[in-house]
Amino acid sequence: MSNKFESFMNKYLNPLANKMDKQVHLSAIKKSMVALTPLLIIGSFCLIPEAIPNMIGEDNALSQWILANLDMIYIPFKVGMALMSLYVTAFIAYHLARSYKLDVPGTISMAIISFLMLAVDYTEDGGIMTSFLGPKGLFTAMFASIVAVELFRWCKKKNFTIKMPEDVPDFVSRSFEMIPISVIIIGFFLLIRIICVNGLDVLPPMIFTMLFAPLVGSMDNPFAVTFLQMLRCLLFFFGIHPSVLSPITSPISTQFLAENIEAVQAGGQAMHFFTPGVESAFGNFTGTGVTIGLVFWCLLSKSKAQKQVGRVALIPALFGINEPILFGAPIVLNPIFFIPYVICGGIIGTIPHWMMHFGWVKCSIFTPPYVGVFLEGWLTNLDAMSLVANGIQLVLSILIWYPFFKLYEKRELQREEKSDEAKSIISKEDAALLDDLDLDF
Repeated sequence: MSNKFESFMNKYLNPLANKMDKQVHLSAIKKSMVALTPLLIIGSFCLIPEAIPNMIGEDNALSQWILANLDMIYIPFKVGMALMSLYVTAFIAYHLARSYKLDVPGTISMAIISFLMLAVDYTEDGGIMTSFLGPKGLFTAMFASIVAVELFRWCKKKNFTIKMPEDVPDFVSRSFEMIPISVIIIGFFLLIRIICVNGLDVLPPMIFTMLFAPLVGSMDNPFAVTFLQMLRCLLFFFGIHPSVLSPITSPISTQFLAENIEAVQAGGQAMHFFTPGVESAFGNFTGTGVTIGLVFWCLLSKSKAQKQVGRVALIPALFGINEPILFGAPIVLNPIFFIPYVICGGIIGTIPHWMMHFGWVKCSIFTPPYVGVFLEGWLTNLDAMSLVANGIQLVLSILIWYPFFKLYEKRELQREEKSDEAKSIISKEDAALLDDLDLDF
């Protein structure tokens, strides 16, 4: 049964995952979401000063200064996370242009203007509304940047450009080449805007919001998050890095984080538990599948090989990296470890999500850098209950991995014993016979 399932995964899932990982548009989205990390960290930092007066009281100079300068403290958030869709548009266009070997400045400018044509609305006094330039416009940003670059590429392929003489400076020539391309791309997105606003009486981003509402809403369901975590473990079990799912999941988790921060900034509470910081600090506590339990038992193993694997894997595990134990134990393609890693690992990895769902742990407002287990979890929400959640994960991981590890250790000890016998010139039986003879020379 195990061999049939492995063959099925290798035949169908591996090629699909490899295609997804190499697919140019999904790759551009994944790289763009990673590029957002500094903005997320800086934007999240802006909420930390506001929490200080609550922690140390308001009757001191530091708290008074913070309360008097909150508007200034929030500026990095307002020009960073609050405009994240604009940055994502530029990032995706950049990576696609690099993949297609197109003019990078030209593609970025066309992608940005295309997105703005779909997302920008105006106030009664002529001001610009920025509602969809932040997390609410992420899916619109992806659509606009991908379509704009593809139109740019099509125009270049069909030679819809103005060719200038060779003696014209390159920067001037490129500007004239862009004229027909600009007309086609801007005209296309202007048509979309007219159809949506005049025909459907709705801004284009609202259409994307309605289309993706079921997908986005499902990630506020702990059952869906647990299933997703099991799927990630399943992929890694077969040697496929779960980052292949990030083009789908990262936009949602990033949007939720921004909405949490906006809610707290407005005096409310963070409500979304599916955020980048939570996925890293809790979902991947000591690594995908919460494998610290296996590392612990490897350190105490009677098997020399497993003990060495435990020593190598310990420090990386404390910083959420578990490739050494995944490929060293190994967990990957090891039928004995399927249940504790894929099923139990998916459940343990989402216990804090359930705790947040029931209100026992605060939802995340911060995506910290890799600072180590426990500290990373606490930094996501500055809630001491995060330490309790990580502690529960640690204990459960150690308990669940024990019987499976002992079964595997028994096999490893038998293998090592046979290996030692093969290396020895004199067998155990012959050595015992020589001992019985008690020969003295």
